[in-house]
Amino acid sequence: MGKTKNNKFKRPSFSPDGLSSTPVKQTGDESEDEDSPAAELLDKLQSPSADVREYACASISRVVQQSQTIPGFLQRDAVRKIGPLLLDRSLAVRETAAGALRNLSACGGPEVCEDMVRQDALTPLSALLRECCNGFDVSSSPTVKGQKHMVEDVANEAVNLLWNLCESSSTAVSVFNKTGLLDVLLHCLQRHPQKMELAISAAHCLHTVTEENAELVRSVNAAVFGVLENILFSTHSSMEYTLLRSLAAGERTHDTGPLATTLSHSLSLDAGELIPELWRAESARLSKETTSAAEEMEEDVRDEKMNGGKPNGQMSKTKNDISDLLPRDRLELREAKALLSAQQTSLEIIVNMCCSDEPSDDEWEEMSSSDESEMCADGMSNTNSSLFSPLCLSAELHTVLLNLNIPQQVLKKAEFPSAAALELCSKDLTWKYLLKKMQRVQCRALTCLHNMLSSMDTESLGGASGLQAVAQHLSSLVFSSAEALKDEEFLEAVTSALRSLLKIMATKNIPQCMTPHQLMSFCEAATSCELVSVRVNALAILGITGSSLAKEKNTADTLQLIGNALLNIAMKDSNLVVCGEALDALFDVFADGDEAEKAGKNINLLSSLKALQPGFRLRKEGKGKYSPDQLCVLDNIRINLKRFISYSENLQRK
Repeated sequence: MGKTKNNKFKRPSFSPDGLSSTPVKQTGDESEDEDSPAAELLDKLQSPSADVREYACASISRVVQQSQTIPGFLQRDAVRKIGPLLLDRSLAVRETAAGALRNLSACGGPEVCEDMVRQDALTPLSALLRECCNGFDVSSSPTVKGQKHMVEDVANEAVNLLWNLCESSSTAVSVFNKTGLLDVLLHCLQRHPQKMELAISAAHCLHTVTEENAELVRSVNAAVFGVLENILFSTHSSMEYTLLRSLAAGERTHDTGPLATTLSHSLSLDAGELIPELWRAESARLSKETTSAAEEMEEDVRDEKMNGGKPNGQMSKTKNDISDLLPRDRLELREAKALLSAQQTSLEIIVNMCCSDEPSDDEWEEMSSSDESEMCADGMSNTNSSLFSPLCLSAELHTVLLNLNIPQQVLKKAEFPSAAALELCSKDLTWKYLLKKMQRVQCRALTCLHNMLSSMDTESLGGASGLQAVAQHLSSLVFSSAEALKDEEFLEAVTSALRSLLKIMATKNIPQCMTPHQLMSFCEAATSCELVSVRVNALAILGITGSSLAKEKNTADTLQLIGNALLNIAMKDSNLVVCGEALDALFDVFADGDEAEKAGKNINLLSSLKALQPGFRLRKEGKGKYSPDQLCVLDNIRINLKRFISYSENLQRK
């Protein structure tokens, strides 16, 4: 034990627009409720009036955002009833139908997405996407221009639906491959000069479907390279273009220069400054528009009076943006969202670049079917294999990243978002949506730091003093707020990063920087977390720090604190994996040295381990609770425990 495996970032199951993807349970309560909106709205889908069909789809799109209403729609066969409207003769109906299914997939979660795929939602969706792409190339007459814009809006809803389905369903990805929808996404990507929203949606979808998709690699051709290069070398400075280039960079990993430049530009942007600036710009714009609207209304009233009370023929504009989860008129908010998404994407790319294909021999976490050991299963060797393939940190790319100061940029992103940005977003109901995105960027940065430590030299991270400062900063993050201790994703990221950092410092003989009080407070907080990986990280940190202190003089008192803490957990924790890590840490701390020997005697280490040995052996019977890999490591711990007891007994006889 004592080693950790670099994490390859796996996109979690959350919807592209940040809505909850908690699966909904299909209970019978909703279907028995006569007041349920589902029955009435689904009936309206059959209306001969396009306006009524559009209204019904738009209403469903809104209603299903309340996840408790989803079972009622599913039980009434909503997917099969809405699906045909994707090919309705009215473009407005097509757009709202796609929006309704998009929201159903986003708010329903993976189970609903799988159900939608089983109900063949992809057949009309694929046909719709191909028709939309044909519509992009129609004549540019004035009459058609308005319609072409509408076709792209329809395509955007459809691509987002495809993205949701492919993110949650391997069957959907298989259908994507077989139906050749890669060409569709390329057409949508090419609309970036005219329709940025559509291009970004297509780039996100491409980012999802290409992950570990060997079959898709075989479909790659020069057209794909051309489209991505066109995006990578664009010079537009908006945040949305920054996001688009970041997504494109993740697919062109062999273009070392453009890849690193894109990542560096994205990470160099200071979200802590830019988000308040964007908020102020939006506030000023909306205030100006409100004043202008009020003046227009006064003018309309005067005109009506002059015309004998008759309206002047102009209809008031009403917002009709029901299918999009983020309002289209909030331009600055969209820019802020794009900025954070670009930085998250850039960090995820670096995480994967720094991940190791070699699994560690002490991996405690449950191994998933998508683990790193499967990353290179296909072993493509043709010229296109560098596209969409797992990343590795080559010597050339390592140098480029250092030259562009990316390690320091990652460290900066590992800090909490600025207090000003957090306060501003907390007070504005619409901008509050960004809080989770800011925290997600921080978590990605911490995971990125964890992976970078094993592949970059210490000087690139500031040398000995720089590493000590980072260690202090990481340990302080845990106590930065009460909310931090409740966020399991954050705790796992920060403890993994600190564990790797302290291990590097120990191997380089760089003095540890936490005081005994800080160390014990940190580990007390982390070991109280319900997440096993966080508790394991905390114990490993105790072991790493203790083994370093054991080499120094006058450290017996601190070693006693560490030893008692580890013994307490080894005896009392309900999870055998955690107990095993505590024992392994004890072996590291008390393996050698006068200070360790003195501390071990003071805490009666030998007798405590002897008392623990039978229980540890008996508790190993719970095979159903642990994976074969974990049981193998636990068996090694049991053997090491026996050997350590024998070693300690021989030491006492001398």
